[in-house]
Amino acid sequence: MLKKIFRKKASPREPSTVPSVDVVRYCGTWYEIASFAPKEERGCIKTKAEYTLNKEGYVDIRNSCQRKGREKSIRAKAYSVPESGNAKLKIQFFRFFKGDYWVVDLADDYSWAVVSTPTSRSLWILSRTPYMGETVYDEIIGRLRDRGFDTARLVKTNQRG
Repeated sequence: MLKKIFRKKASPREPSTVPSVDVVRYCGTWYEIASFAPKEERGCIKTKAEYTLNKEGYVDIRNSCQRKGREKSIRAKAYSVPESGNAKLKIQFFRFFKGDYWVVDLADDYSWAVVSTPTSRSLWILSRTPYMGETVYDEIIGRLRDRGFDTARLVKTNQRG
């Protein structure tokens, strides 16, 4: 009988986050510039996220895109992980499903942000405008590559339609 040896995959190094995020400044509209193309977004164009601070201190989220000429959207809420400086959030979809949202890079003026998860399996480059200059994009890619992210997996998002 042949024995198969299964090796446990080395877990990716947990990414570091920015020291802190001003939630009020972070709220607003963010356009997806590139991502690791999650299956939920396949076939999507004009992908964006809108963040609004609600009265209870949570952030209401509306993610949307266009697929086959129709707008698709999903709502969620986010709350800060204690002692993370608001750089780590828990996102809750449909009352039961939760995910991690870690801000791993952020422009001083909040014009762009990079978000990942603790496993580094997901990555999004976001901008306040639907388009990002190539110089800024290349600088972000360089920093991500230096930090061990597999930037070859990034797929640019079609914001033109």
